[in-house]
Amino acid sequence: MGVNVAGMTYDGLDILNAFHSEQNLGYPLLRDENAVHVNAWGVRNEDYEEGHQAYGIPHPGILLISADGRLIAKYAIAGYRRRPPFDALLEDVKNKLN
Repeated sequence: MGVNVAGMTYDGLDILNAFHSEQNLGYPLLRDENAVHVNAWGVRNEDYEEGHQAYGIPHPGILLISADGRLIAKYAIAGYRRRPPFDALLEDVKNKLN
């Protein structure tokens, strides 16, 4: 399908590097400094005020971004226990990339 996977967090580079090494991930982890991308994509968890340790944390989810940087699909769900069903997500991705 030509899709690349990456993770993104607001954690510092030291935490990112340690986690990536410890977990032996097969994809890159990106740092969203100052929640720039989280805010631009409208997925920031609004439960935390500026100054709170968790300020800038996004709702967990999946973003499908085109090669030219456009946000094609957003699957961000409040809370951390629910995720979109993978089969439905995969089908939607196939449809949006065609």
